[in-house]
Amino acid sequence: MTITSSIAPSLSIALADLPADFRGRALQWAAGFAHCAYFEPNGLEYPHNPFSRLLAVAPAGAAGVDSLAGLAESSPEQGPRCGFLTYDVKNDIEALTSHNFDGLSWPSLHFFTPQTWLYWRAEQVEIHGQTAGVMDQILAQSVPDLPAPQVPTMRPRLPKADYLSAVAAIREDILNGEVYELNLCQEFYAENVTLAPVDVFLRLMEASPAPFAGFVRWHDHFLLCASPERFLARQGPQIISQPIKGTIRRGATPSEDEQQRQALLNDEKERAENLMIVDLVRNDLARVAQTGTVRVPELFGLYPFRHLWQMISTVTADLRPDADLAAVLRATFPMGSMTGAPKIRAMQLIEHYENSRRGLYSGSIGYVWPNGDFDFNVVIRSLQYRQDTGYLSFQVGSAITYDSDPEREYEECLLKAKALLEVLGTIIDE
Repeated sequence: MTITSSIAPSLSIALADLPADFRGRALQWAAGFAHCAYFEPNGLEYPHNPFSRLLAVAPAGAAGVDSLAGLAESSPEQGPRCGFLTYDVKNDIEALTSHNFDGLSWPSLHFFTPQTWLYWRAEQVEIHGQTAGVMDQILAQSVPDLPAPQVPTMRPRLPKADYLSAVAAIREDILNGEVYELNLCQEFYAENVTLAPVDVFLRLMEASPAPFAGFVRWHDHFLLCASPERFLARQGPQIISQPIKGTIRRGATPSEDEQQRQALLNDEKERAENLMIVDLVRNDLARVAQTGTVRVPELFGLYPFRHLWQMISTVTADLRPDADLAAVLRATFPMGSMTGAPKIRAMQLIEHYENSRRGLYSGSIGYVWPNGDFDFNVVIRSLQYRQDTGYLSFQVGSAITYDSDPEREYEECLLKAKALLEVLGTIIDE
């Protein structure tokens, strides 16, 4: 990415001159701020590039944006705005409400202007903003060698029997023409948990490296994210969305792995799920795109991750000159891969069948550059944690179609939870 080429760094240090654990030390330092956002590509290749490696911090009370309208205002600062949108931003975009249980209580959205931000390039790391003493403070940090977490058994907010019944009911809704596809999610949680967020995040990156990973602190709230999915990026005049729909576990041997890849490629149900969401994304992007510019350069692409094969498609368009970030988000958020189609009816049914609010899950974290370029992920494969209350949560989901088998959908949810459970040293109480 070259979008910051015009932003002169206040300080630049060769990576070769820094300790091998510099990133861990920098994150340990950054996590001491009330506002912290770290975006991690994990050295992975991805079509149209993964996240830039970027670390931003600001103290409590720093200038921030808490509305979609505020995001439309141009930033005078020579640096990125960093932050998050929760799933409930949908209520600001459509005539929707949410009344389910919420153990997390994130603000609807928040973006802050960094006091200091670090940007990694191929050979050096740049420090921008207030830089006095920052490198000394980072190098003075240690990355403690903590014992592996031992979290209490995670409990389901939606018991398995209720989940299976919900899938059956959604199949009836599909038969009755309510929706074509619905993304049903479920929460697993533990209470009175004490975690070291930076340590757990670094363990998660070891267990499940992902191209759109991130660490966010907002006061006592933490997000530890190992997402493989991009929601939306702007690169110059082009906007890019890359929905994931289609999942299968990796094989234990090269030959079994190839068999699994072929099985996913030829799975009619998974292809149908992917195609339905691609059509939804095409329609969303068309609302802010120049006429005739919406394209699908890759359909049903198969990409390997540590535990899973994923089916990923890419949709691009040329943005209308009058479409600002707020307009783009109003046209496209939440991402179709986490709702279903048609989107508004799917979100109404999600509220009916799920019994906890998603918080940052199904939302997005990202950064916005002064020139208007931006990159946002889909918050999946993530832990949400409140340090003040000890509430720990993760959610997993799958796309329900008429061809769905309830038990198979439940097993897909558990597969997506595998890395999170391993890192936490816990199991699910079924």
